[in-house]
Amino acid sequence: MRDRRQHHISSAVIAVKPESADSVLAALAGLENVEVHGAGRGKIVVVIEGPSTGVLGDTLMRISTLDGVIAANMVFEHVEMEEEKVHGQRTDAA
Repeated sequence: MRDRRQHHISSAVIAVKPESADSVLAALAGLENVEVHGAGRGKIVVVIEGPSTGVLGDTLMRISTLDGVIAANMVFEHVEMEEEKVHGQRTDAA
């Protein structure tokens, strides 16, 4: 039996009200699997990681509902295949 595990990585740009930037950054720091990579001029760039596109989408939806967020848009998504196993033996790696 094959076990192909996927790991999804996405970048997103979040547009925020300038007066809300600090509170949005604080809220983002509390979210699991979200890392802030840059902020300024009403925009925040984040990376979101998870086991599926659905998890990434749910996280982005949560971000979009934070007070002070104008828009949250996924920019890029990458999927890595972590490993493949056949009968418990690893046959390849990403």
